[in-house]
Amino acid sequence: MSLNEAVSSDDPLRAHLFAILSGVAMLIVGVSLLFSVIGLRAGMAEFSTVVTGLISSAYFAGYVVGVLVCPILVSRVGHVRAFAAMASLASTMPILHALWVNPWFWGGLRLIAGICLVGLYIVIESWLNTLAPKSKRGQVFSIYLVVTFVSLALGQWLILVGDAVGFVPFAMVSVLLSFALLPITMARVQQPDTVESPRLSLHSLWQTSPLGVAGAFVSGLISGAFFGLGAVFADRVGFDAQGVAAFMALTILGGAVLQWPVGRLSDRMDRRLVLLGCCLGSAALGLTGYGLSIFYPTWLIGLGALLGGLIFTIYGLSIAHANDQIHVSRTLEVTGGLLLVHGIGAAVGPTIAGVVMDLVGPGSLMLYFTVAAGGLALYTAHRMRVAAPVPVEEKVDFVAMGSGTQTTAQLDPRTPDPSDPADAASFETVEADEPPPETVGS
Repeated sequence: MSLNEAVSSDDPLRAHLFAILSGVAMLIVGVSLLFSVIGLRAGMAEFSTVVTGLISSAYFAGYVVGVLVCPILVSRVGHVRAFAAMASLASTMPILHALWVNPWFWGGLRLIAGICLVGLYIVIESWLNTLAPKSKRGQVFSIYLVVTFVSLALGQWLILVGDAVGFVPFAMVSVLLSFALLPITMARVQQPDTVESPRLSLHSLWQTSPLGVAGAFVSGLISGAFFGLGAVFADRVGFDAQGVAAFMALTILGGAVLQWPVGRLSDRMDRRLVLLGCCLGSAALGLTGYGLSIFYPTWLIGLGALLGGLIFTIYGLSIAHANDQIHVSRTLEVTGGLLLVHGIGAAVGPTIAGVVMDLVGPGSLMLYFTVAAGGLALYTAHRMRVAAPVPVEEKVDFVAMGSGTQTTAQLDPRTPDPSDPADAASFETVEADEPPPETVGS
């Protein structure tokens, strides 16, 4: 799907959408590169995997904090001022990493970077929501996800430019973050609506869909550990810089490619069965990957593409399953809550994985994936025993998902627009004699 297909050729907003998406691409390329550079540089400085995991966890902790506090900042000072302040901070963080290699210092920098980058995403996604016509919202959302995954993969290859553990990669990240601001700030976009912090009630979410909550949390455990320690794992099992880049990039691209076919399959059958299959497949591939890391590490590159195709699908399946349980008027609330649950999982995942790798060896990152996915598989099987499946005619469509913010969820084509007359019926109160779908969550 191209941007030209998403917005008609005579639409004057096409150039603005292209500007914002090109800026997003450079921003994510820089963020992706920094993950791997920090992992490799931490290894050179002889940080333990536990310490490296804690540094990565600090970023995702900042992400969770940012999701809660950045909307307040944006509402108080406006999108433009908030964007300028957070962009200035974010672009200085990579350079500061290179000036002093200290785990506590790096952890603080990653925490600040996580908060700032979430703020940037919130503003950018707010502008996308303002620009995207409702009729094209789903297409723009899909393009945004494709740009995200491709940029994440491309960023991994930039570790091959210059000295992978010297000053150049940190400087390159700073330059990318700065350049990313140019097309975004030059786009003429009207002031978006006020941004609101997502409401998180774990009890309400659990009552609505315990499996959705579990899936969002486990997907965070896995993705946080992968991005935080994937490069460390590849480096310590014997890959050179090119091998590290290939393993990381192909795993990410596998996640991008397989989400759509797996999701469409889940639309036609019990979604929990597809989730169970993805979890069991991930567990099996993780166990296989542990063996390969000892005997045939180069084979991990091919296995990574398959593993990514399954583990990065868990989040989208969990979101879709939770949305199957609720009245459509709660879509944004539930999706935003599960996003935070996912972020909490990502915040603790690298630390847990780092402890496992420190105790068992670097290859045990694959065992960590096996245990996490296997645990979710067991819980999915339990939920299938105690709760009936959602009828096919009552299910929402699967939508491929990546990490994002509450404003990303507003682009989700499943989310009704309360200001649109066509969606007004979605917000009518459910009749008192009808049991709300969320009371029978699975």
